[in-house]
Amino acid sequence: MKYLFFSWLAVFVGSWIVYVEYSSYTELCRGHDCKNSICDKYRKGVIDGSACSSLCEKDTLYLGKCFTAKPNSQVYSGSWGDLEGVIKCQMEEAPHYDLGNEMEPRKEAVAFNKPTKGTSVEKFREMILNHLKAKVGDQANLADLATQVLSIADANKDGHISLPEARSTWALLQLNEFLLALVLQDREHTPKLLGFCGDLYVMEKVPYSPLYGISLPWIIEVWIPTGLRRSMDQWFTPSWPHKAKISIGLLELVEDVFHGTFGSFLMCDVSATSFGYNDRHDLKVMDARYIVPEAIFQEDIRQQRCDVDEDCVYGADCLTSCDLTKHRCTPEVSRPNLAKACEALKDYILRGAPSDVSEELEKQLYACIALKGSTEQMEIEHSLILNNLKTLLWKKISHTKDS
Repeated sequence: MKYLFFSWLAVFVGSWIVYVEYSSYTELCRGHDCKNSICDKYRKGVIDGSACSSLCEKDTLYLGKCFTAKPNSQVYSGSWGDLEGVIKCQMEEAPHYDLGNEMEPRKEAVAFNKPTKGTSVEKFREMILNHLKAKVGDQANLADLATQVLSIADANKDGHISLPEARSTWALLQLNEFLLALVLQDREHTPKLLGFCGDLYVMEKVPYSPLYGISLPWIIEVWIPTGLRRSMDQWFTPSWPHKAKISIGLLELVEDVFHGTFGSFLMCDVSATSFGYNDRHDLKVMDARYIVPEAIFQEDIRQQRCDVDEDCVYGADCLTSCDLTKHRCTPEVSRPNLAKACEALKDYILRGAPSDVSEELEKQLYACIALKGSTEQMEIEHSLILNNLKTLLWKKISHTKDS
């Protein structure tokens, strides 16, 4: 009788978990709705882009496995002819979920209404320039970035930008991830944009993600204790020379977004799930929604009301302090990008490190993690630690085939 009771209990609990997970999946994964919404606007001539025909007419762009974590930002694996990619689509509403503070603009019921009919290409260029200036500040070479945007907007490469193409491009420009892909277009750390339709876009597939760990079926995942899960994640990592090259990639990304060509960006979620790597062990950004222009971050966060410092946080890693005299958040983050990157790398790169570099590597990493305040205030120390870490890692792997 006792065994029968426990068998029944196991079946009941298992069925309940399956039901809850399935319900969550159906609410989170709404790719069919996203495709229908995009294709309806395409057929009405509201939007256009290089992926529209394949998605809506030829059915050669397929949405595969769902990786969606938040219902208003749909993420799927995808295939487009011979190409494999990741398809991302923005949803208008997200019922049943509290999304918290988002710096990605929420899509309104009326979308794709800019630019308006009759807007010239020169006027559109001016719109783009003003938008970029508002996002990243008044940088000297924003005109080059605007030219690149116009090149992307001409999706069919006929030398003309139609109104539907311009509206799709304008919608994409509102997204942090798309903006970062533009800013870092000449660097290797962001996946390439393969195509778009409206604000649905297809990015190059990153073969290995997250940065480390193992993906398990959810039915197994729910039964594994957190401590054991962390240990398992450390078991399933590349060889140490490969980890060193991936780590150098993350340090280079920090360099690219700190006082880069088009201003500074803040990395507000520096976790293993935000990054991956390719067959050559080059680091790739998997989720750039929380890599935000510093100017926009500071403008938004100083408007936020607070009672304690914990009220002044964006993403997982961008924390400022609360000015109790005004009950408003201060604009300066408490930790620079580099300190957060080193925190993420500490266990990853120290595990299995060769004995002749282990002690020095640990020393440099802890000095890095201890960095406080904005990078403006500690630029020399920041650069010194960054260069020391890169040099230490490169020196150890430069003579091997892994480099």
